[in-house]
Amino acid sequence: MAENQPTAVTVEGIFEGYQGRRHGMLKALITERKKFFDLCDPAHVNLCLYSFPDGEWEVSKPADEIPSELPEPCLGINFSRDGISSKDWFSLVSAHSDSWLMAVAFFYAATISKEERARLFDMINDLPTVYEVVTGQAFMAQPAGPLRHEIDGEVIAEGNNSEEVEDGDEEAYCGACGGSYSSSKLKFWILCDACKKWFHGKCVGTTSTKAEQIEYYNCPTCAKKRPLQRT
Repeated sequence: MAENQPTAVTVEGIFEGYQGRRHGMLKALITERKKFFDLCDPAHVNLCLYSFPDGEWEVSKPADEIPSELPEPCLGINFSRDGISSKDWFSLVSAHSDSWLMAVAFFYAATISKEERARLFDMINDLPTVYEVVTGQAFMAQPAGPLRHEIDGEVIAEGNNSEEVEDGDEEAYCGACGGSYSSSKLKFWILCDACKKWFHGKCVGTTSTKAEQIEYYNCPTCAKKRPLQRT
């Protein structure tokens, strides 16, 4: 798949592209997994799973160019689909997907400094891998600090204020798994007061009962970086 490299390569720009591609992988392997499964027919030629910075994904043949413009994902993921259990197959594809996401990110990172590459790696490593989300391991981690407030139905609680999610509002995505609010069946979400990212309660290991016990919440990543905020 041809994809133009940004003219000005920055850590933030590379990370934004990584997040978009990661979200695309999660859509394919979780929210649209039946569609993805059906597209990976073993009777077809070698197929690859691609994802893009805009969060979309595609099952396609590999690029014709040699060498390709970008690192290529795992070739022939469709051939093993019916030879192993569905669970094992999705786990295998997710592991290969993580490898490809890192390869693309650090392909773009070739021109930035050592310090910037280290910062990029830390930003990427703060997110659960696709494999961890697909296999459920991301849900096992417990946050370092206590949690707060509930999203019930269509109402999102933010600190001491509540705001209703209206049609046309900017889409909310979980900072851990990348799942969108509109497509999620998990309606308990929580906002980190430090980084201002939303999270599924399940992704950060909390419940509405626990959430009611604290005024300010720091997500697991922010809790490692700074003390819990106080007034």
